[in-house]
Amino acid sequence: MAYRLGVDVGGTFTDLFLVNDEDGAQHRVKTPSTPSDPSQGVLNGVARICETAGISPADLGNIMHGTTVATNAVLEGKGARVGLITTQGFAQILHLARSQTPGPLAGWIIMQKPEPPASLADTREAVERMGPRGETVVPVDEAQVERMVKELVDNGVESLTVGLINSYISNKHEKQIGDIVERLYPGFPVTLSSDVVPEFREYERTLTACMNSFVRPKVQAYVDRLDAELKKGGATCDINILRSDAGLMTTREAGRNPIYGVLSGPSGGVAGALAVSVRAGHPNILTFDMGGTSTDVALCENGEPTIGRDTTIGQFRLKVPSINVHTVGAGGGSIAHVPELTKALRVGPQSAGAEPGPAAYGKGGTEPTVTDANVVVGHLPPRLLGGEMMLDVEGSKNAVAKIGEAMGLETEAAAEGMLAIVNENMAGALRLVSVQRGYDPRDFALVAFGGAGPLHANAVAELMGSFPVIVPPSPGLLCAIGDLVAEFRNEFAQTIVTPIEDVKAEDVASVLIDLGTRTRDWMTSEGIDESGQRITYLADMRYVLQGYEISVPVNMDDVKAGKLDGLGDTFDAMHEQLYGFKMDDAKQEIVNLRCIGNGAVPKMNFPSATPQANDGSNAIVEDHEVVFQGKRIPTKIYDRSKMTPGATFDGPAIVTEFDSTTVVLPGYTAEMDEFYNILINPKA
Repeated sequence: MAYRLGVDVGGTFTDLFLVNDEDGAQHRVKTPSTPSDPSQGVLNGVARICETAGISPADLGNIMHGTTVATNAVLEGKGARVGLITTQGFAQILHLARSQTPGPLAGWIIMQKPEPPASLADTREAVERMGPRGETVVPVDEAQVERMVKELVDNGVESLTVGLINSYISNKHEKQIGDIVERLYPGFPVTLSSDVVPEFREYERTLTACMNSFVRPKVQAYVDRLDAELKKGGATCDINILRSDAGLMTTREAGRNPIYGVLSGPSGGVAGALAVSVRAGHPNILTFDMGGTSTDVALCENGEPTIGRDTTIGQFRLKVPSINVHTVGAGGGSIAHVPELTKALRVGPQSAGAEPGPAAYGKGGTEPTVTDANVVVGHLPPRLLGGEMMLDVEGSKNAVAKIGEAMGLETEAAAEGMLAIVNENMAGALRLVSVQRGYDPRDFALVAFGGAGPLHANAVAELMGSFPVIVPPSPGLLCAIGDLVAEFRNEFAQTIVTPIEDVKAEDVASVLIDLGTRTRDWMTSEGIDESGQRITYLADMRYVLQGYEISVPVNMDDVKAGKLDGLGDTFDAMHEQLYGFKMDDAKQEIVNLRCIGNGAVPKMNFPSATPQANDGSNAIVEDHEVVFQGKRIPTKIYDRSKMTPGATFDGPAIVTEFDSTTVVLPGYTAEMDEFYNILINPKA
C-alpha cells in the first residue's frame, strides 16, 4: 500500500493531503472542523479524500496526524481529575511553583494564579526518599502507598502522577509505586515523572508529568475512537501523531505521553515550510502560518527548526521539547471591535471560529472579522475551495459597516484599518522570534501558508523586510504536508550539573554512548531501518549560577578524543547571539546531556518543471477593482492551477487556488519557480 495521508486539524478547517509514493499522485481535501468532536471532522475528511482518489480506506498505508486535542484540553481546562503522589514533605510543590509574576512592581497584586492540574486535596505524600546520587535513603513503604492509591482512586481521581524528589537520578522508587498501582488497578493511567522529564528541577518535572496525566484520558479516548472508527471503515494502517518538536510518535506513545504533542498542529506547518524552502534554496526562513483562529510564527536557520526544551501553554510552562513557535490570536476569524471607553479599533483575540464563522461564510455569523475585511476590499474573491464555497459579500459589508459607524469611517476604510492592525499584530509576533533572539529578519525569507497566510504575507513582509515571500503550492494544506515529511523523533537525556573544567571527557562519552544505545534501541523497536536512523548529541550548558541553559551541539568524535574545549567556545558564541554578550571570566557548566534520534520516512515527491519565461497571462481569469491604500486599482485575478514555472507578473495581483488566496501588492513582482512556489519580491 503506497498511499500515505497527512491530516491536520485546525480551528476552522481539517486539512487532508494524500500522496501515492509509487507514482507521486497527490490529492487534497479541506473539510470543516468539528470542535465538539474533532475525530468526526477527520473521519469525514478521510471518507472524502478516499472517494476523490478512487481508493478505499484499506488502501492507506499510513496516516500522519497533527492534532490539537491536548492543546485544547490544557487551554480550556477540560482535562482529567489528577491525583499526585510525591515525596513526604513536598505536597505543596505545584503550589509553590516559581517566583515569577506578570509585569513589574506590583505584578504579584494583580496576578491571577492558575489552579495546578492536581489539587492539594488530591495530593498524597509517600514515605520514601531517594538521595541526590541515586541511593535509597528511605525505602518505599508499600503498605502506606497502597492505602494512598486506594483512597485517591476511591475518591474519584481519573489518572495518577508519581513525582518523587531526585527521581531523575534514579527512578527505582517511582517504578516501584507505578507497579503497585498496576497491581491494584490494572490499566489505570499512571504517569511517572522520570519517564516524561528525566531531568532536574522538580517543579517543572512534576508539573509536566501532572499535565500529561491531565490530558491523557482525553487524548487516549480520542486516539482509540479514531482508530476504532477507521478500522470500522476498513482501514488497517498505523496512525502516527505529530510531536511538538515536529517528530512523529505512535498512537501507543501518544496515548501514554500525550504531552509530547501539546503543540502538534503548529509544528507540522514548520516541518512542511522547511521541506519547501530548503528545496527552493532558502534554508533561513521565518514561517508565517495564519489560519482561521490564530497565527503561528517560527524561525528556522540552516534548514533546521529552533527547538526549545520547554514551552508555554496558557499559564503553564511545560518541560517538553518543542519547536519555538509563537502564537497570536490573529486569524481570518478574528473579530474586530471598538471599545466604548477608548474608541480605539481592536482586532482579536476573540474569533468566530468554525461555528458560526465570519459573516462571509453565511452560517449565521454577524461579527466583523478579518476575513470579512478582506472580502470588502476585494483581496478575497467571493469563491473559496475551488468554487465549492460561495462567500456572502453583502454579509461581510454589513458586518464591517458596524466598525465604520463606530469610528466615523467609510466601510472600505474601516476594513483597511482592520487589516493594518492585524498585520502589525502578526509582525510583532515575528519580531519576537527574530529580533528579540538576536536575528535580523531581513536575512530571512518569509514562508506564508495556512488558509489566510498568503493573503497577508506581502504586507507583513513589507513591515519586516523579509524577502522573498515564498507561497508554496497548496499553502492552506502545508501543515498536512508537514505531517507527511516529518520524521520519527525521540530524545533521551541525563542530568549531570558539573563545571566543564571538572568534567572528564571519558565520563561525558560514557553517558552519551549509553544514551545513544537507548536511542537506537527505541528506533529499532519502532521498526525504523538502521539505514534510516540518525543520531545527534547535545549538551545543555550555562554559566555557573545561571538559571537557564542553552543546548549546544556535541561532536562525538571530539569527545571520544578527550576534547571538550570546543563546547565552551560554541556556548559563548551562542550566548552572545541570543543575549548580546558573553562572560569571558565566568565558569561554564554542563547541566544535561542529550541524545536525539530521528527515523526517516519515505521522501515525498514534490512536483517540479523547467521554468519557461512567460507573463502568466494564460492564467488570468478576470479583472477587478481592488482597494489598496484607499484607492481602487484595476487588478488582475490569476488562477494558480493554470500558471506554469517561469511565469512573472507584477502587482497589484491576486492569485486564487483551491485552498488559499495570494495578494501581491502594488510595487512588488512575483514569479513561479521550478517547484511551483510563488516568490514575491520588491521591484528593483
